[in-house]
Amino acid sequence: MSDQHPEPLDESGDEFDAIVDAETDRDPDLAVIEAGSRTLRTQAGPPQDQAPSRPADPEVDKDLREVEQELAGRWGETKLEPSVSRISALMDVLGEPQRAYPSIHITGTNGKTSTARMIEALLGGFELRTGRYTSPHVQSITERISLDGAPIGPERFIATYRDVKPYVDMVDASQEYRLSFFEVLTGMAYAAFADAPVDVAVVEVGMGGSWDATNVIDGSVAVVTPIDLDHTDRLGGTPAEIAGEKAGIIKQGATVILAQQPVDAAQVMLKRAVEVDATVAREGMEFGVASREVAVGGQLLTLRGLGGEYEEIFLPLHGAHQAHNAAVALAAVEAFFGIGAEHARTLDAETVRSAFASVVSPGRLEVVRRSPTVVLDAAHNPAGARAAAEGITESFGFSRLVGVVGASADKDVKAVLEAFEPIFTEIVVTQNSSHRAMDADELAAIAVEVFGDERVVVEPRLDDALEAAITLAEEEAEYSGAGVLVTGSVITVGEARLLLGRG
Repeated sequence: MSDQHPEPLDESGDEFDAIVDAETDRDPDLAVIEAGSRTLRTQAGPPQDQAPSRPADPEVDKDLREVEQELAGRWGETKLEPSVSRISALMDVLGEPQRAYPSIHITGTNGKTSTARMIEALLGGFELRTGRYTSPHVQSITERISLDGAPIGPERFIATYRDVKPYVDMVDASQEYRLSFFEVLTGMAYAAFADAPVDVAVVEVGMGGSWDATNVIDGSVAVVTPIDLDHTDRLGGTPAEIAGEKAGIIKQGATVILAQQPVDAAQVMLKRAVEVDATVAREGMEFGVASREVAVGGQLLTLRGLGGEYEEIFLPLHGAHQAHNAAVALAAVEAFFGIGAEHARTLDAETVRSAFASVVSPGRLEVVRRSPTVVLDAAHNPAGARAAAEGITESFGFSRLVGVVGASADKDVKAVLEAFEPIFTEIVVTQNSSHRAMDADELAAIAVEVFGDERVVVEPRLDDALEAAITLAEEEAEYSGAGVLVTGSVITVGEARLLLGRG
């Protein structure tokens, strides 16, 4: 893979050194964002986005399963041939649909989907029609493509696939490798957004940045959520190496909204910004979280944006990491509207409050049951696990917490378990239905190393694991404040969500 990474960025540039040396003195003004024409959203009200269940109509469900099966026959998301040549060829024969609207492009290791949902809610609050493309899905493949804050309906998903399929076949015939699962979905999303049409697309990368299939857009705003170690076999073994891949979404003259980063990752991003004449706004410098306090059902924030402070913002999500995601999302939307450069003002505070209050993020410290409380969190790498552990400790205060963990075999599972060890009284190890799932017995062996034999229960079936965890949480009256956290994988969380009746 190393020979397919971008050329190392030149560290000797005087301009870059000057920016790094005098970072605190930088002018926070942002480049003017030309957002294009605006139309009113066709659907009123805040987003009501939930993870959809299977279609009720059996014929539609049958058609959707056929599409899913055809897509599943392609290279999966974990098998990559790093190149944008195939997706570029598809965009060409489709008539470049991704050029029909401005885009906000989001990369990073953790927090991308939650940040995308917040950006979407804010833009929708300001009466822009949005398209959002995120991955992976929690329950239904249709979640990946959203219009106006809601997943596209199964009928529209099927129709979009059928519309692009002849063009997909053309590209397949002309390329060394067929288009992958993710590349076809990306083409579908861009086509659906152009067809809607949307005023702005909010696009999350699948993996990395420079060679990710989404990177055929020219995002006027590039968002980089916190970078940590994940997919190290494909992206690199240090934050700086990973940042080198992710920096590929920063385009000429764009505005970069940079969440708090490891120093070496931040330097790579700043260097890339200088090379392409992009302007950077950094969390903790030009914007950030001014204050936060835990509230019933979420948290109350004061955010410092590019144009000023926004007070009394209720965010119905748990954890400090979500407050930081909110600050990043707000700065991204301000930058999109030219605030900090063209306009020295804040966005309408009431609209911002209303939009944030409407945000949902399924599978992110999401409560799906009471008595005992069952919480779902899709943490699947060490940084995500640490954030989830801190968030659940702060927001719930359980007297006893039972973990249900099903992980993928290609993750740093031991480090994930170590992050949860201080907060789990017991852990029930299991496995989801994915072919990538780590065998329950293999996971149990790692869990015994971390937790000790007496705290580990093995239940290979997820439904049995949930039942065992709930029973453990209920078994002693003194533990009336007990809870269950289901985590380790997006797939585990999605399947648990269905089993617990939230589908």
